Amino acid sequence: MKKILTTSIFLLLFLVLAYNILMMPGNLGVNAPSYNDTVTYYIENALRETGSVNIISAVITDYRGFDTLGETIVLFIAVVAVTSILKPMHKRASRKVKHHE
Repeated sequence: MKKILTTSIFLLLFLVLAYNILMMPGNLGVNAPSYNDTVTYYIENALRETGSVNIISAVITDYRGFDTLGETIVLFIAVVAVTSILKPMHKRASRKVKHHE
């Protein structure tokens, strides 16, 4: 019974996700002028406004700099959290091996 309930909930959530992805602007022939305008703006102005020779670099560092910084901070915190969890487990495992020898 529990397996059927879990599978049903997973299927329902998957269908909701798939429906929402299909209804996003740009899918199924729906025009998304905000996306098109943004892309056009970046292509036309990135090199002049930023002085970068690479449009991707200009977008990531100049236009989306704070967002990129936030993503970097989140990744750093995740690495620190995983390391802090796994390091004590590694020490406990090595202590157990020493005690059994």
